[in-house]
Amino acid sequence: MNRNVISKLCLLALFAMGTAPFALADGETAPARDPKQPVDEAYTAKIHKYTTAPYFSSPLVDYLPASKNVPTPEVVLGDVAGAPGILPYAEEVYRYMRMLEQASPRVKVISIGTTEEGREMIAVAVSSEENLKKLEENRARLAKLADPRAIHLDDAEADKLVAESTPVYYITGTIHSPETGAPTALMELAYRLAVDESPYIKDIRDGVIALITPVVEVDGRNRVVDLYKWHLAHPKEFYPPLIYWGKYVAHDNNRDAMGVTLKLTENVLNTYVDWKAQVLHDLHESVPYLYDNTVGDGPYNAWIDPILADEWNMIASRNVADMTKFGMPGVFTHGDFDTWSPGYLMFIAALHNGISRLYETFGNGNADTRQRTLQPEEYARTWFKQNPPLAKTLWSQRDNNNYEETGLLVSLHYFNENKRLFLKNFYLKAKRSVSKPASEGPAAYVLPADEPRATLQAELLQVLQKQKVEISRAKSAFTISLPVKKEKKKKEEEKPAEEKGKEKDAKPEPTTRSFPAGSYVIRMDQPYSRIADALLDHQYWSPEDPQKTPYDDTGWTFGELFGVQVVRVTDAKVLDAPMEKVTEVHATGGVKGDGAVFAINNHAEPALATLRYKLKDATIEAAEESFDAGGAKFTRGTFLIRDAKRADVETAAKELSLEAVALATAPSVKTHPVRAARIAYLHTWLSTQTEGWWRLALDSMHIPYDYMSTQAVAKIPDLRAKYDVILFPPVGIGASATAIIHGYPTAWGNPLPWQNTPLTPNLVGKNDSTEDMRPGLGYDGVARLQSFVQNGGVLVTGDDTAQFAIAVGMSAGVNVTRSEKLKMVGAVVGTRLVDAGSPIAYGYEEKVSAYSDDGVVFSLSSIAGGRRRRRLGPDMRERPTGRGTKDEPDYAVGRPGADAPEEPETETWEYPTVTDEQAHNNARVIPQANRARVVLRYANAKDLLISGLVENGGEIAQHPAVLDVPVGQGHVVLFSINPVYRGETRGTYSLVLNTVLNFDNLNAGRKDAAK
Repeated sequence: MNRNVISKLCLLALFAMGTAPFALADGETAPARDPKQPVDEAYTAKIHKYTTAPYFSSPLVDYLPASKNVPTPEVVLGDVAGAPGILPYAEEVYRYMRMLEQASPRVKVISIGTTEEGREMIAVAVSSEENLKKLEENRARLAKLADPRAIHLDDAEADKLVAESTPVYYITGTIHSPETGAPTALMELAYRLAVDESPYIKDIRDGVIALITPVVEVDGRNRVVDLYKWHLAHPKEFYPPLIYWGKYVAHDNNRDAMGVTLKLTENVLNTYVDWKAQVLHDLHESVPYLYDNTVGDGPYNAWIDPILADEWNMIASRNVADMTKFGMPGVFTHGDFDTWSPGYLMFIAALHNGISRLYETFGNGNADTRQRTLQPEEYARTWFKQNPPLAKTLWSQRDNNNYEETGLLVSLHYFNENKRLFLKNFYLKAKRSVSKPASEGPAAYVLPADEPRATLQAELLQVLQKQKVEISRAKSAFTISLPVKKEKKKKEEEKPAEEKGKEKDAKPEPTTRSFPAGSYVIRMDQPYSRIADALLDHQYWSPEDPQKTPYDDTGWTFGELFGVQVVRVTDAKVLDAPMEKVTEVHATGGVKGDGAVFAINNHAEPALATLRYKLKDATIEAAEESFDAGGAKFTRGTFLIRDAKRADVETAAKELSLEAVALATAPSVKTHPVRAARIAYLHTWLSTQTEGWWRLALDSMHIPYDYMSTQAVAKIPDLRAKYDVILFPPVGIGASATAIIHGYPTAWGNPLPWQNTPLTPNLVGKNDSTEDMRPGLGYDGVARLQSFVQNGGVLVTGDDTAQFAIAVGMSAGVNVTRSEKLKMVGAVVGTRLVDAGSPIAYGYEEKVSAYSDDGVVFSLSSIAGGRRRRRLGPDMRERPTGRGTKDEPDYAVGRPGADAPEEPETETWEYPTVTDEQAHNNARVIPQANRARVVLRYANAKDLLISGLVENGGEIAQHPAVLDVPVGQGHVVLFSINPVYRGETRGTYSLVLNTVLNFDNLNAGRKDAAK
C-alpha cells in the first residue's frame, strides 16, 4: 500500500473519530447520514482535504449526499464550497440557487429588491415540496398569529393555527463584506436541505421553511471578490483594503435597522415581515470559532419581550451543547456583546415579535488557508468557554463553512423539534404587544398637529411606517392626563418659608394636555408596538452598569434626534379619541395668499435646502430678523423668494411639503442672498465609513456635490474658483492630522490601486477611484485648503477633521482635546443656542438635541497660541489668608486699604477676557472680529444627558459644540457633535445645510463683525 493511500485512510479514520456519534435523548434524531443514500465521493474527499483538522467538522457536514438530478455547488464554483482560492460573485451564487430551483421542487428563489447600485437581492426558500406548494395558505395562517387581532386574541384559535402552521427560519449572510464565507456555506446548506434524505435533515425539511438570503451586501460582495482576484494575481504584494462596501457605508450597514435608510435593510425587513418569519439569523465572521452571540452579555434591550430572552438562551445553549458533543472546539454563547441597541439587522426580528439570532464564526477575510494565532483572552478557558479555541492553528475557509453549516443545522433541527413552542411564543409576543397599553404601557405616542417642523415629523412617521408600524390621525381635538412627575424631596431647611411645616406627603396635582385635530397617534395596541416604543422612548444607561464597554450607541430617541415633539402617553383614554388609520404620511405644502414675494418660514427643515437647489434660477434671500407679514409670524432665516413664477413655487412647495405665503410687498427687514453653493465633498482613502452617512443624506435631499478624495483636492490649483463650500465630514476612525496629511506609508510596499480593470470590474461603482490609495492630502493639499478659505470659501469639518483644521492652523484661538475621563457612548445630548443671529442657527430654538460619541472638547483662547503669562505661585481661586470674613478684603498694616480690581469672569464657552496687562504690546491678542463665533454649546452637566450613557459629562459640559471661525475672507466651521449620522439625526442636518446656503454671509448678525 503506497504512502498516499495510507495518508488518506488515516485522514478518514481521524474524521470518523472526530465526528463519532454521541449520546442521544429518547426520541432524538441522530445527526448522521442515511446509509441508504449514496455519497458524492469526490466532493466528500475534497471536504476532508480542505478541512485542516477533523475536530473542525461534524457528522452533519463531513460528507455530501449524491443526487442524480440536483447539481452541487461545484458546477458553479469549479470546486467544493469552502475550497481555497475561490470566492464567488453574488451573481454566481444566484446562478447556482436558480439551478437548484430548476432541478428540485424543494427550492424556490424570490427576488426581494435591489441595492443602491442596482444589483439584485434574493431569498431562497428550501422546504418539502408539499410545504412550498402551500406557501400562501401557510402565510395566511402565520399572518393571524403575527396579528392576533385577526382572531380576537383567542388562544384556542391560536393553538389550532400553531398546530397547522410551518414556521419560517430566515438566514442572512455577508452583510459585512470582508466576512466572506457565508455565501459558499449557504450554497451548500441549500443543497443539503434539498437533497439529504437522512432523518435529521428530513425532519428540518418537512417541519421548517428555511429562507436564505446568501448575500445581503451585494455591492460590497462583488468588490471584495474583485480584491481577492487582485490578491491572487499579485500574491507577493499587499492588496488594497476594502475602502467601499456598499455605495454609502461599510461596517455600519449593520447599524441601520432603526433608521432603515439603506436598501439592504429595507429589503430584508420587508422579506422578514412579508413571510411572517419567526427567526432572523444573521451570519458574521470575526470570532474564533463560533460565538452564538445573541445571548452575549447585558444589558439587554429594555423593550424586548422577556419571552425572547428565554428563547435566546434556549436555542444558544442547545447549539453549544450539540456542537460540543461533536467535539468541535471554540463554541460558546456568553461574551462581550451587549444586546442593547436595536440597530443590528438581526434585531428586526427582536422587535417584530420574532427571534433574533447571530453567529460570529472565524473567517480569514478571503479564501486563503493560513496560520492563525489568537490572543490569550481568545483561547483562555472560562466558565462559559470550557472547550476554547486553540492558541494556534491552520485555518481554512472550509473550516469556517463547516462551523457555519453545522451551527445552522443544529439550530434548525432544535427549532423544528420545538416549533410548536416557538410558534406559540410568536403568537404570545404579538398578543402581548397588542395588550401593551393595559399590561405595561404606554398607551400611545402622540405627535401634535401643530408641529412647526412638519416635514421632519412626516419623515419620522415614514420611518415608523417602514418598520410596519400603524399610524393613526385624530379626527378631532382630545385631552389626556399626564403622569405626575415625582420631584426629589427637599430638606426642611431648603424649603421656602411658605412651604415649611406643610404635609410631607402632599401630592402634586395631575396635569393634562390637549392636542389639536390632525395629531398623529402611534397606538401601542398593535402587533409592532415594541419597535415604535423602542425608537420613541428615552434610553438610560447607568454609569454604574457592570457592562463598561457598550458595543454600540447607548441612546437614540428619535423624537429628540429629529427635533420634533413626541409625547409619551400613559393615559389609556387616548385610545378612545376618534381617529383613523393613515396609509400615507406627508405634510401639506403649497402657496397661500396673493403677491409676488413668497415667504417660507425657517424651522430648520432640510427641505428648504432642497428647495434652494430646485429653484436654482429664483432669487432667494434670508431674513436676518423675525417679522410679521400677511397675518403670520416669520422666524429669523425665513426664505423670501422673488423672480419666480407662482406655479413653479407652488409645485416645488407641494412636492417638498413646505408652506409658502405670498406677500404683496417684501417685508422691511434686513436680508442677504441665499445661494445654491457649489459644493466639493472631501473624503480620505483611510476610511469612508462615517462620511458615507453624509453622502446618503445629501443624495436623499437631491443636493448636488462633487465627490473627491484628499488626493484630488491637492491637485486643484484654485479651489475657490470652482467651489464655495468644501464639506469634510469626520473620517470616523479618530484619524490624526498626520494620517490625513500623509495617508498610508509610501516609503515601503507597493501601490494600492482602487480602479476598475478587467481583473477588478466592480471596485469603483458609483464612488471614487485612484491609482494608489496610499498618499494622503499632503502639504500641497493643506496649502490648497488654506488658500480656499482665505479667499472666501467655507470649510465644514467635524470631530477628527475639525482636529485636523485646528492642527494646521485654520482656527486661531481654538484648542481641541479628547477627554480621557469623558464617557459619552453614542448618546443623545443637550446643547444650547448661544448665537441665534448666526445663519448657521437659523430655524433653531434655544435647546437643540444632538448626537455625540465622545465628541472632541473645544476651548477658546483670546491669545493666539493660547499661552498666558507665567504665574509665580499657585492660581488664586480663593482670597489669601488674612483679616476679615471670606468676602471682605485683607489689608496691609501701615497703609490705607484699597479695593482690589474685579477679576473678570467668563463662561466656559466664551473667550477669556484679555486683561490690560495681557493686551499690552501683545500682537498675539486675537481681535474680536477674528474670533470664532460660538453657535451652539453643550448644556450644563446636569442637563447634558438626554438619552444613553454620559459619564463625567462635566469634561465637555458648556464647551462649544459648533464653532464658526472666520479665516481671511472665508470661514472654517467646526462640529464637536456629529450632525449627520445613520439617518437618525435629521433634526441637526440643517446646521450643515444652513452653513452651505449662507456660505457668503456667515457674518450676518454678528455683533462684532465691524470691529
